[in-house]
Amino acid sequence: MTYFIFLLLFIVAPTLLLFALNAWANRRGRPLPAWLHAAPPRIVVGIHILIALVYTTPWDNYLVATRVWWYDPALVTGITLGWVPIEEYTFFLLHPIFVSAWLFWLARRIAPRRPALDRPAVRHGAVAVTAVLWLAATALLISGWKPGTYLALIFSWALLPVMIQLAFGADILWRHRELVGGAILSATAYLGLADTLAIASGTWTIDPEQSLPLLIGGILPIEELLFFFIITVLVIFGVTLALAEESKPRLQAWKQRLKR
Repeated sequence: MTYFIFLLLFIVAPTLLLFALNAWANRRGRPLPAWLHAAPPRIVVGIHILIALVYTTPWDNYLVATRVWWYDPALVTGITLGWVPIEEYTFFLLHPIFVSAWLFWLARRIAPRRPALDRPAVRHGAVAVTAVLWLAATALLISGWKPGTYLALIFSWALLPVMIQLAFGADILWRHRELVGGAILSATAYLGLADTLAIASGTWTIDPEQSLPLLIGGILPIEELLFFFIITVLVIFGVTLALAEESKPRLQAWKQRLKR
């Protein structure tokens, strides 16, 4: 299975289906709930695509350059930017669209059931826990323990923006936890299954010397599932916070603090 075939089957096709389902819901008078109207969804998703491309490119190039993972030359086009094939950049662009479309479909079916409350303790606690995880991942990376390389690179890279998201709106995300958690877990499970099929077909390979000897189903490295989990967290957290009406006054408060 070539990388582009993988993208077509497992990302593009379900995304188009979700677009159709969301459009059909709109025509039947079932738009996005009112609490997700703080900004135009297309602009929010577009910004996340740009962030994903800019933030992930140097990290992914490092992983490919150091052979944490590699691709079968016969299953990619051979067109690269840096060390990374063009197909990988295409995935950077498609993943936020797919995950956001899935979030929007679920949002029409899961309504918030709690009052909106400003809970600084929730934000501070979430940031503190995430900071500890980031420090542990960074220490693991610095230690040079080779089997922990991929795991450490994932969390030392991803948890910094997650901390920013939690500092802004961990309590908002907690209020909408059925939607946020449901979208993250279901999308992660789907992408993990798709990744298992790609690894089994040889589309890409994870270096066993730079990853833990923990394989789900005997094929999928645990780090791969965690990778899809954390990039989905980044998109779901970001899109939810950008669209949530509760974020508007908080964003204004943050802007005033920055001006001071």
